[in-house]
Amino acid sequence: MKRLAMIAAASACLSACATAGEPTVSTAGMPGALEPIHAAAFTKDQAVFWVSSNGCTRKEDLIPIVSLQGGNAVITLRRIDEDKCRDSRAEGVELKWSFEELGLKPGSPVSVNNPYQLPQT
Repeated sequence: MKRLAMIAAASACLSACATAGEPTVSTAGMPGALEPIHAAAFTKDQAVFWVSSNGCTRKEDLIPIVSLQGGNAVITLRRIDEDKCRDSRAEGVELKWSFEELGLKPGSPVSVNNPYQLPQT
């Protein structure tokens, strides 16, 4: 229950950062496919995303691309490996990247360049 509340709060807080249709940063030439996300949250030094999964999605299947726009980091998640399993997870799976992995300083302002997708019920 606490996790669901955190997802809802994170989604509401990040709605100002969410894209309404087209991404805010051009995705032309980026590897893989733009990944719709269920939710995203940020701590001082970590980015957490919930993405769709058919049961086999791993962190290595996606690549976070960090772009700078107006001095702020914009993260675009791209799927580079398709999840061909058949154990669909409506709530998605949680994937985390440290700011160090993303090449960001702790506390850096960030936004998300991916469209939001609510889980199908």
